[in-house]
Amino acid sequence: MTVTELASYEDALDAYDPVMGLEVHVELGTRTKMFCGCATGLGADANSQTCPTCLGMPGSLPVVNATGVESAIRIGLALNCDIAEWCRFARKNYFYPDMPKNFQTSQYDEPIAFEGYLDVQLEDGEVFRVGIERAHMEEDTGKSTHIGGATGRIHGASHSLLDYNRAGIPLIEIVTKPIEGAGARAPEVAKAYVAELRELIRALGVSDARMEMGQLRCDVNLSLRPHGRAAFGTRSETKNVNSLRSVERAARFEIQRHAAVLDSGGTILQETRHFHEEDGSTTSGRIKEEAEDYRYFPEPDLVPVAPSREWVEELRAELPELPRLRRNRLREEWGISQHEMQSALNAGAVGLIVATIDAGAPADQARKWWLGELARRANEEGLELADLPITAEQVARLSELVAEGSLNDKLARQTIEGILAGEGTPDEVVEKRGLKVVSDEGALGTAVDEAIAGNAAIADKIRGGKTAAAGALVGAVMKATRGQADAGRVRELILERLAPSE
Repeated sequence: MTVTELASYEDALDAYDPVMGLEVHVELGTRTKMFCGCATGLGADANSQTCPTCLGMPGSLPVVNATGVESAIRIGLALNCDIAEWCRFARKNYFYPDMPKNFQTSQYDEPIAFEGYLDVQLEDGEVFRVGIERAHMEEDTGKSTHIGGATGRIHGASHSLLDYNRAGIPLIEIVTKPIEGAGARAPEVAKAYVAELRELIRALGVSDARMEMGQLRCDVNLSLRPHGRAAFGTRSETKNVNSLRSVERAARFEIQRHAAVLDSGGTILQETRHFHEEDGSTTSGRIKEEAEDYRYFPEPDLVPVAPSREWVEELRAELPELPRLRRNRLREEWGISQHEMQSALNAGAVGLIVATIDAGAPADQARKWWLGELARRANEEGLELADLPITAEQVARLSELVAEGSLNDKLARQTIEGILAGEGTPDEVVEKRGLKVVSDEGALGTAVDEAIAGNAAIADKIRGGKTAAAGALVGAVMKATRGQADAGRVRELILERLAPSE
């Protein structure tokens, strides 16, 4: 049946418990593909990074990428998983044009990592534990571009273009256990889990995990069950959701859609669905296959993977501080609230703030510039903070110039503008634009005298004891000096000159 209206979110949660399963694909940052020596760099001409192996030519044989295996173990350890002493690859058989071999080399019942968990912190500080069923190694597919039609999808297209550069790039698929008990916060938990996982992957250094570039993609599985029932409902799977906000919106939409179908006496189809960013909706894709439909069988051309316990423990000892623990430590060091730390995390600024502090800036100043002026400019340009053409060292130097009185906040913002425009370092921009604060006492005194002479009525009020009126004269001096005067010193000079006579 077709549902034209959604149930209200509140009504859906009054009647049903949502159960989620999240499958996250992480594209590893290796130099070569998972089973051949082809390069993995972005931006190459279509089909220029291919070979007989990743194109599935007869007689070609795969070889496992050792760095890919190491990355998989690191991820598994960071997710508190057990690491298999022996595992192997399998062939996942299906036909689709972007899979040139007609099967995907993956892992089925013998993953490299299993039985783990990840603790995620919600915005109010509550910690929710998400169980990890498995993390397994596989290869990515090629990229299909559908030409013609209104949606960019295969339905309605006149023809399709295939680029196999991505085929064979190493992936780690991380599959959660059923996530129960989140209730109305289920969409928030989904978003927080993917966000925490992304930070973890970046901390491990195994991938840049850029969702907008497809380096981290999430499939959102969701079902509803009536309150008091033990059995799960039929699930839908919203495929390839590629932003944190979209993960949350997809889960919320599916909760409301499922409830509307069930309330009307309909039946949920086990199917894949497409997420639409423009309105947060999902639409039907295809009926979802079960595992047996893929006819898995062990990959005969690859030897099993058997990481030694010594190697595993060496990798465990090298794990970095986990992101959630690091954030809690930094929050205490910086003396800020959970909400403030969450804002820094949401802005992608935590690492930049740390780097700026390491370059010599006080913590409060580092946060001020990255979460204020720089966040505003990144938002205007539609960029990530880290993609702005300014370094942590330059922000630290800017903070130093403000602290020593060479710049005020207004001039510092103009300096940032020059840095982002490619005009050089903070010192070079200040010199080129003539932005340094006017601190010469003679020049300031002249500007103050002129402001007093031009605003006699205000000056009389100040002489009469109404010192609050000094702000108007400070503004006049700042205007005359193009904002380059030291406002504090200007105020002192005004009050000295207009002090009531005894």
